[in-house]
Amino acid sequence: MNLAAKLMKKFKDYDTQHKLKDYRDKVELIRKRNLEAWDEKQLHAESLRLKKAAQSGIPLDELIIDAYALVCEAAKRTLGLKPYDVQIMAAIALHERFLIEQHTGEGKTLSAVMPAYLNALTGEGVHVLTFNDYLANRDAEWMGPIYRFLGLTVSSVQAGMSFSEKREAYSADITYVTAKEAGFDYLRDTIALEEADTVHRPFHYVIVDEADSLLLDEARVPLVIAGEPGSSDNDGFRFAEVARQLEQVEHYDFDEFKRNVYLNEAGSTKAELLLGCGNLYENHNSHLLMSINCALHAESLLKKDVDYIVRDGEIELIDEYTGRVAENRHLPEVLQAALAAKEGLHSKVGGKILGTITLQHLLSLYPKICGMTATALASAMEFEDIYDLQVVHILPNRPNIRIDHPLRIYTHKEAKLKAIVQEISSVHATGRPILIGTSSVEESDMLAKELANTNVPCQVLNAKNDAKEAEIIARAGEIGAVTVSTNMAGRGVDIRLGGGNPMQAEAVAKLGGLYVIGTHVNESVRIDNQLRGRSGRQGDPGASVFFVSLEDELLLQFGIDKAFRYLKQDEALEKPMLRGKIEHIQRVAMGQNFHIRKELNCYSDMVEDQRRILYEERLGILTGKTPMSLSEQRVRLFYIDELWADHLAYVSYLRESIHLESLSSRNPIHEFHMQIVDAYEQIPAKINSESVNMLARLEGSNDPAKWEKFGLKSPTSTRTYIINDQYIQNTRSSWTADTMLAFYIRNILRPVFDRVYSVLNKG
Repeated sequence: MNLAAKLMKKFKDYDTQHKLKDYRDKVELIRKRNLEAWDEKQLHAESLRLKKAAQSGIPLDELIIDAYALVCEAAKRTLGLKPYDVQIMAAIALHERFLIEQHTGEGKTLSAVMPAYLNALTGEGVHVLTFNDYLANRDAEWMGPIYRFLGLTVSSVQAGMSFSEKREAYSADITYVTAKEAGFDYLRDTIALEEADTVHRPFHYVIVDEADSLLLDEARVPLVIAGEPGSSDNDGFRFAEVARQLEQVEHYDFDEFKRNVYLNEAGSTKAELLLGCGNLYENHNSHLLMSINCALHAESLLKKDVDYIVRDGEIELIDEYTGRVAENRHLPEVLQAALAAKEGLHSKVGGKILGTITLQHLLSLYPKICGMTATALASAMEFEDIYDLQVVHILPNRPNIRIDHPLRIYTHKEAKLKAIVQEISSVHATGRPILIGTSSVEESDMLAKELANTNVPCQVLNAKNDAKEAEIIARAGEIGAVTVSTNMAGRGVDIRLGGGNPMQAEAVAKLGGLYVIGTHVNESVRIDNQLRGRSGRQGDPGASVFFVSLEDELLLQFGIDKAFRYLKQDEALEKPMLRGKIEHIQRVAMGQNFHIRKELNCYSDMVEDQRRILYEERLGILTGKTPMSLSEQRVRLFYIDELWADHLAYVSYLRESIHLESLSSRNPIHEFHMQIVDAYEQIPAKINSESVNMLARLEGSNDPAKWEKFGLKSPTSTRTYIINDQYIQNTRSSWTADTMLAFYIRNILRPVFDRVYSVLNKG
């Protein structure tokens, strides 16, 4: 760490300590506002006074002491919960729009109630964004009595609710909802042709739970609203068959970190022969090149039961960060079709995309944002860079006494698996509960079979049986429990020693508490820390250990097997230098992922800026702020939507092929920006032209039946889904030498030779 970085860290540490002292002082003032002697009528009157004060313009900062004291008393009377000082400190930081790191089991759910109540007093609404529907419903019901006791309304939004149910839920003072559902509802609002068909009101204040997941891991995930897909597309089988006939090294190569795959000269030649298409790199064959690349990617890089599962004849993608099925998630259209074809399944042609927004851009629509998570400090720089959110670490109510053992490193996977099974068997024999975090569905199933062979019963919690995950994970602290979980399944659910039974909890504590075993290290230290944090909650005893082999995928990507060559052995390697190297690899991987996210931002930020400009105009028309007749309103809204959808299709096409610009020494991002700006600048004139023509045909009619006759209506049905855009063709640095050579030969040298040959023949 250089001098500047050390000084900056010292300054931030000082600043944090100053904040925490200020929070402790405020906690003292809140405690002094003792309301125990007040009856319910007085408490209700106080809440009404605060609401009137907030809505009259008095700053919320001036009301925070009274408001938080009121919530503390309401929590005690309705739920029997008395917030700890550290929970109140966290609540103050949340109101001040910080991202708080609060350990697992420290009561983030209750901490969020105080700032949610305070900010809801303005009458503008508060959203609490949760990790899944289960948590949204659970937290709204659990904390609901506090809000209602104080005269506020609370609701939760669930996928599958009717339009009227959602509109009512969003009109509540506090609404618990997943970020994805809020985003999908926002997208539906953006294509509504009448204001009465929207569910959201203007965004105000948001508290993001599990903030590291939503703000970083899934921030770049594009949410999509589209028309219904068309007829089945069987073309994918043709490309899948070609891909299966290509061999690694001979026909294709991977990039340095095995994120992308590329045809080399021999592979291009063979693909051209099998497809009978001529030069794959000519412009008219661009769709074929894209399709064969996608088929090759699906065949060589996407692994069944690791990246996806097949269930009920459908491809279901697995979230790499949680190990759970990612509901309603798709790959980009051509790659999704290629993956289906690989598994012998038919895919449908995707419907026209009508609107899209990333979670990051959705969250930036809120004027006030804060968040909470158990792991934030490891990515503090990224939170500040992307969201301008500073991290404040809140100390636990009781000191953390969990023992985190050093990595256990093995030369090969078989030795690692054997050691893991032995460790589980010996610990299980004592009755101590064990939670095992695996890297994939495939690994969790394999480990469960190995444990069965050694007569160790276990519960498997992975993407194939996620329906009861909350119930299973809650019982993972019972005596004798062995729970095998993919990454962070069951996130947001506490694991209490003894499953909440006090007598059993005491027995488990004497055994050392919950024992967490990781079967690999993740690219992100945050994910490892999330797993560790399932143990040692609220000062409980506990321990964690991670097993690693030099054959693990992350380590192979960085060539650790070449840097440290060992003969295979069953015993763990006692090499501190190796542990340091693995920690370095994780830091590098986190840096790479940060870079990828920033690069993806460069592509999507300008499109989002364009969307907001157009949407502001659309909103003015929809709400009547822009005076027009009813027919003109309907016509202009229709063509704004129509031409924006066309623009998104062009953006998608451009995004798939823009990486080729790097081969001619042009900056792909710069070229992408230039071309979408040119395209966007043509939209207003097209809207005006099409609108004038249609209004002439309508002859000023305000008859809805006539509008429908001319096609001026919303899509008969829409679907919402998420695109996994981690598959991107990277820029020049990711292309292999053979790939670049193939491109130059086919696009530059060969045409020159052909012209020379033609001239010589004519001569």
